[in-house]
Amino acid sequence: MNTGTLSWWARRWGKWVVPYAALWVTMLIGGVVVVVLALLSAEVYDDVVDDAGLANLDKPTLGMMEQLRSPGLDAFVTGFTNIGGGIGMPILASILTAWLIWTSRTWRPLILIGGAAAVSVTATSLGKTLIGRARPDHSDAVPPYENSPSFPSGHTLNTTVVIGLVVYLACLQIQSTAARAGLIVAGGSFIFAMGMSRVYLGHHWMTDVIIGWVLGLAWVGIVILAHRLFHAIRHREHAGPAPTFDHPAHLRDGAAGGGAGGGAPEDGDDVGAPGPAGRPPAAG
Repeated sequence: MNTGTLSWWARRWGKWVVPYAALWVTMLIGGVVVVVLALLSAEVYDDVVDDAGLANLDKPTLGMMEQLRSPGLDAFVTGFTNIGGGIGMPILASILTAWLIWTSRTWRPLILIGGAAAVSVTATSLGKTLIGRARPDHSDAVPPYENSPSFPSGHTLNTTVVIGLVVYLACLQIQSTAARAGLIVAGGSFIFAMGMSRVYLGHHWMTDVIIGWVLGLAWVGIVILAHRLFHAIRHREHAGPAPTFDHPAHLRDGAAGGGAGGGAPEDGDDVGAPGPAGRPPAAG
């Protein structure tokens, strides 16, 4: 690799990676916490729900869902649940993340959603491997059948994380309280429906879905906290807002738009700040 290429990579690193270091570190620590929570929940899961859960919640809920089934509804729910699967959710997440990147003119949606999704997939895989809980019998399920371990519901966990963060980032760009409320209700309804679709189809027990919601919401909360701490740290250091496509990073060496004390804005939080002309405000 020649000197010019190395210099270009060094400049790109300085502009786009260094300003986000606090965000990466906080998310990394939070991700470890969530994975540990998944492991701990797996350790106690059998003792908590194996008997009481199946008798008092899982089997009655599955029986109620079986009474609601019909060929037309089965086909609709199957199509809907595929959105949260291993193919549908990555496609949906990519589209929504690309839209947020374009409207906010910043890479933060990719960092937040991409990093959060990686942790949720890891937690799902560890939980399934450690517990190995069997799904409901095929006789109680709607085809196509699934044979991987049941705990936790990956559809539910991953949908909660991705849609939860998309709603959060989108709300940062919306000024109308009514529009924000509508977006939150729509996102919450989608997350709830995705979880219940797994029970309706007999592909998961209700307790698998509940754990998916709990772990997902906990991880979303940690990521949002990391994002807010990121802004607080930049404000405390007077580093100015993190870089966007239209505004380069404020680096301490002054190489790209001024150093820590070189005219950087006093308010380091660019959440809700007016975006480029003709675009929505930049997402935090």
